[in-house]
Amino acid sequence: MIELLAPCHDWATLKAALDSGANAVYFGIDSLNMRLNAKSFKITDLTKISNLCHEKKVRAYLALNSIIYERELKKAENIIKKAKIASIDAIIIQDLGLIPLLKKHKMSFHISTQASVSNSKAANIYKKLGASRVILAREVSLKDLTRLAKNSKIDTEVFIHGAMCASISGRCFMSGAIYQKSANRGECMQPCRQEWQVKNKYGNLIYDNERFMNAKDLCTIGFLNKIVKSGVKSLKIEGRMKDANYVSTVVKVYREAINNYDKNKVKDWLKRLSIVYNRGFSTGFYLGKPSTKDIEYEKEGSVSKIKKIALGVVKNYYPKIQVAEILLNHSALKLGDELIIQGKTTYIKQIVKSMQINKKDVLKANKGQRVAVKIGQTCRKNDQVFKLNNI
Repeated sequence: MIELLAPCHDWATLKAALDSGANAVYFGIDSLNMRLNAKSFKITDLTKISNLCHEKKVRAYLALNSIIYERELKKAENIIKKAKIASIDAIIIQDLGLIPLLKKHKMSFHISTQASVSNSKAANIYKKLGASRVILAREVSLKDLTRLAKNSKIDTEVFIHGAMCASISGRCFMSGAIYQKSANRGECMQPCRQEWQVKNKYGNLIYDNERFMNAKDLCTIGFLNKIVKSGVKSLKIEGRMKDANYVSTVVKVYREAINNYDKNKVKDWLKRLSIVYNRGFSTGFYLGKPSTKDIEYEKEGSVSKIKKIALGVVKNYYPKIQVAEILLNHSALKLGDELIIQGKTTYIKQIVKSMQINKKDVLKANKGQRVAVKIGQTCRKNDQVFKLNNI
């Protein structure tokens, strides 16, 4: 069965991935990964992550995919040893210097998209080096993907949804040059998302305060069936800096599409995907080279019309009656609102169908009030509460 691979960076996003139908998750810890700006797990969390995943028969992959300097080899080896002890299923790398250490500790490893593997010859070289999988370059077309997968002697993985980089497979030097924060070390400041004024040597204005490098997000839901039939083994969702609602929504949509692809459902799937964080959608390189229509010129961040609004905090949870007491210290709440409750180990998303104040049914609760809400899952004291609003 083809694998659906989901991102996570904390316990809430991990829970969202596990509950939404992911076959595997990938994540980083607080060093030597390509998303250092994201909140990440700690090395001491590896065993718990592995156990939670394996209880649900979900595989766990650790991203150790930044460039590794000489002074960091011992640190990298320690992480590999801890991952092996924790029964992490594989480690994602781009630096070939880690291969001897991974082999030494008999640790399975995948080759990152940062390696820009774009053909079967390159893929098979990594097979000879001991890799169990290559994550293909984002620049591979659908036509080439089918040939590549057929001619490769190693499992292949591709991205199917999420942020795209203006640079080749994300190997960008712009952030390092401008901010001294290297994208290749997980510190990208995303200058490509900003407005720029560009002139040529003759003083002619080429771009006038435009976001001409602000790539739209990859979305393959319209032709996912063709990718599934290509022979790749894993379908990867980008998003290790996104929240649990993003992870839950995107994983559920692609899970449905993998299990039962129906062209008539594509419109609804696109609508659901557009509700969470996105910069507009593009087919990437799959159906041809990107053009100006694949750039979001107007907005730096999400173009979604739905915003997550802070409501308050859970003060108590009564498990026997499945009711949460919520202090609305930010905003009002009414029947029919869509709630998100999120905490260190909590992720719940549901419609408010029943609520009371002082044991009396109410249609609305105002800012500053305490309200009892029927919740279908366990939440915890001090969990944060949000609602989804149209903007």
